[in-house]
Amino acid sequence: MTQDPLIVFTPSGRRGRFPNGTPILKAARSLGVDIDSVCGGRGLCGRCQVRLSAGDFPKHGIVSRDENLSRANPVEARYDEKRGIRARQRLSCQAQILGDLVIDVPPESQVHKQVVRKRAEVRAIEIDPAIRLHYIEVEEPDMHNPSGDLERVMTALEEQWGLARLECDLRVIQGLQKALRGGDWKITVVVHRGQVLTTAWPGFHDRAYGVAVDVGSTTIAAHLCNLASGEVVASAGVMNPQIRFGEDLMSRVSYVMMNPGGDKDLTAVVREAINALFKEVAAEAGVATDHILNATFVGNPIMHHLLLGIDPTELGGAPFALAANSGLTFWASEIDLVEINRNARVFVLPCIAGHVGADTAGVILSETPHLSDEIVLIVDVGTNAEIVLGNKDRLLACSSPTGPAFEGAQISCGQRAAPGAIERVRIDPETLEPRVKVIGCDLWSDEDGFDEATKTTGVTGICGSGIIEVLAEMYLAGILRKDGTIDGALAARSTRVRPDGRTFSYLLREGEPELCIQQNDVRAIQLGKAALYAGARLLMDRLGIETVDRVVLAGAFGSHIDTKHAMILGMIPDCPLDKVGSAGNAAGTGARIALLNQRARDDIAEIIKRVEKIETAVEARFQEHFVGAMGIPHTNDPFPQLAAAVPLPVPKADGGEAGSATGGRRRRRPRA
Repeated sequence: MTQDPLIVFTPSGRRGRFPNGTPILKAARSLGVDIDSVCGGRGLCGRCQVRLSAGDFPKHGIVSRDENLSRANPVEARYDEKRGIRARQRLSCQAQILGDLVIDVPPESQVHKQVVRKRAEVRAIEIDPAIRLHYIEVEEPDMHNPSGDLERVMTALEEQWGLARLECDLRVIQGLQKALRGGDWKITVVVHRGQVLTTAWPGFHDRAYGVAVDVGSTTIAAHLCNLASGEVVASAGVMNPQIRFGEDLMSRVSYVMMNPGGDKDLTAVVREAINALFKEVAAEAGVATDHILNATFVGNPIMHHLLLGIDPTELGGAPFALAANSGLTFWASEIDLVEINRNARVFVLPCIAGHVGADTAGVILSETPHLSDEIVLIVDVGTNAEIVLGNKDRLLACSSPTGPAFEGAQISCGQRAAPGAIERVRIDPETLEPRVKVIGCDLWSDEDGFDEATKTTGVTGICGSGIIEVLAEMYLAGILRKDGTIDGALAARSTRVRPDGRTFSYLLREGEPELCIQQNDVRAIQLGKAALYAGARLLMDRLGIETVDRVVLAGAFGSHIDTKHAMILGMIPDCPLDKVGSAGNAAGTGARIALLNQRARDDIAEIIKRVEKIETAVEARFQEHFVGAMGIPHTNDPFPQLAAAVPLPVPKADGGEAGSATGGRRRRRPRA
């Protein structure tokens, strides 16, 4: 008896025999081959494209020929004319088996395709969103076979897609009859996690979007993603309007405590800002807000509670009890999100404990320290820094109240990162003359054309990354002593150092506006960096280690910090400089991973159960570490790895600095 043709799918290697005339897509589904489709095999979506591999394949024991695949039919011709079929590819729902075949499924046609992030050391994101679109053709009502429209929709989903026992939102049922009749009994339905029918549109739709949101205490960032491809189609950010109620987290909690109903004010303004962001990213991408069907959120515990309309008062004092720390899923409308499909589902990543929130869960999901052999220190730098330390064997986490100084607040000439803000600084150790770079200009201030290039923006202030660099450079140049005081003796040598009341200041820029680094600016940064370092040392104590293998600076601000200057200032423990890197907005990336891969939501719920939370507020050694970390880089802790890479000033007997760690007069450092 003649055997049915053999078909082999690559790259999966799955194989099987099927009768002549079997559509490629049907064969693939029966073998569990990963091929995407929204239209259910009707030649409408074009996502199921495959490629015939012709030739002799001894490995598979077959010869694959062009004539073993049916010719393109009118459905394919129509799709190719309207939307285009990629070269040498076929719609697998239309192409039929006529003989032995080797069929390649390209990455763009795979359901679980991967989006590889730019940073090579971070794993790829497997695309497996919680939201799926399914096009169905529904049987029309019949007086002789009475059945409700919903029941016939459910029957069609089971017969055409194998989806059984789904639940359905009431609001979908309320609009279902109009959708069915408006689409001539052909509709596209949205299914959340294979369980709930959340939206029904008349006709065929093949685009679904989701948005990943990082609700920071200073800024809110949103990334609109195509749920099929994983592509970020638009991004936007805005200052968190809650700042007017308090710059840091505890001041906002204090506002709530002192103003009955104040939590509702903070909740209202943050939701309003998020709605504005949704509208902005949708407009930028040319996407109807009704097509945003899923959203994921990360944020610290206080932002988490205020977003959800929960009074954060319990987080204002020990034992810092969370209302809930598990991942939460609900309707967008339940938290007043209106610039999104009204039935969209929202997922909020789980918090870890008191002041270690869903943003830290996002960082862990993004940076995967739980899979590392090395001991990794991850610092999400912000108004409230979250710190994670450990590897695959053990993970610890804490938060540290660094304050807003790193982001330009509380600095006399500080500002947010915007065109015209100084972001890079170098100081000549011989002349004490500075040169700077500003956002929006590629030239240094001592290069020809700088004044012309900055004519539009001007030089307006200094942002967080610039503040870190100017203080580190002042220390390397001897302007700052180890204890953080500005050395007034240098006023006799340079007009850059000048009296400022009882202290001294450093003139960073002459002209209008004049920009000076004052002693109070230095103190504000010292307080922030000491809190950061103390939190990291506390975790190292608990883990019983003196050094870490790798340091990752996360957060939108962390990604712009020069790692060498951060270590010179003593923000992070000593570590080989080539082992210190930036991860960008890792919390936001974690939110994006959860948006694009539904299994990641279940994974992070399990991972955080392993994280040991250290509460800095009640740890006796925190204050000890904090006091020591006020020094630059540190009052007591050695920095041998840093000293090997950067000549550091050597303390004099009177507390100043003389020469460098290499001895003698300071060496002139090469121009950056």
